[in-house]
Amino acid sequence: MADIQAATDESALVVLSGGQDSTTCLYWAIDRFGTANVYTMSFDYGQRHKIELECAARIAEHASVSNVCLPINTFAAIGGDALTESDIAVANSLSAEGGLPNTFVPGRNLVFLTFAAAYAYQRGIEHLVTGVAQTDYSGYPDCREDTIRALQQTLRAGMESAIVIHTPLMHMSKKETVELAVQFGALPALALTHTCYNGERPPCGECPACQLRAKGFAEAGIQDPLLDSR
Repeated sequence: MADIQAATDESALVVLSGGQDSTTCLYWAIDRFGTANVYTMSFDYGQRHKIELECAARIAEHASVSNVCLPINTFAAIGGDALTESDIAVANSLSAEGGLPNTFVPGRNLVFLTFAAAYAYQRGIEHLVTGVAQTDYSGYPDCREDTIRALQQTLRAGMESAIVIHTPLMHMSKKETVELAVQFGALPALALTHTCYNGERPPCGECPACQLRAKGFAEAGIQDPLLDSR
């Protein structure tokens, strides 16, 4: 596993999934902190489609930043969701019991950010950046602002650190995130991203993630560079 050198408190670690939102946040972080002070982290959590990890590595290389991939396969061992179990088909509607899509991986963002914060702590990085958003999202409770705010407070107390979790997209629609990507010059990198819940690239165009992405680009009046790259 590749490592990164210690950095100043004006450096940032971006949780990079290989998708549209985290890639947009990567370019937001580069604009704010500078390329030399931005690092990325991805997670191999036992997801069905490893293509997103390949995309994350390519995106980081394209942006001239480092990428570290941490192996955490506990979510696959827990199972019960469509992103870690191949025999569960991605549903286009909410579940009858919990009211959440079967693509919801309980605790995923909480665990990701906790590992990222621990990694950052050891290297003097005080800024974390994540692409979670509570607007135009799939109903995931770990994407909400109150959740992230509570987690930041917990991490600060538990690590005695001044960690700051940045969520640039928190209150943006998908249309607005596309416009932000344009503003920060991220469109070429978006051609390298992966969004499809069914693991298809080019995207299937039918799953909730594909539909939401297509809606955002359509409303922004911009051609999705991922479709241009087919």
